[in-house]
Amino acid sequence: MLGKILIIAFLLAIVWNLGAGLYYMMTDKGGTDRTVKALTRRIALSVVLIVLIIIGMLTGIIQPHGL
Repeated sequence: MLGKILIIAFLLAIVWNLGAGLYYMMTDKGGTDRTVKALTRRIALSVVLIVLIIIGMLTGIIQPHGL
């Protein structure tokens, strides 16, 4: 259960940073680097989430199922 909550929290943070990047891109008009920072955080969170899912699958915490 904790694994699912952690994954959902990461996904929400990823979507939040994606939206922040879009907002900063529209409001700053290239004046600051906030867009780059928001999108860099999004990529970093995505990589961490993928690594955590792989580790969870290898340790047996997350059990994938086929359809």
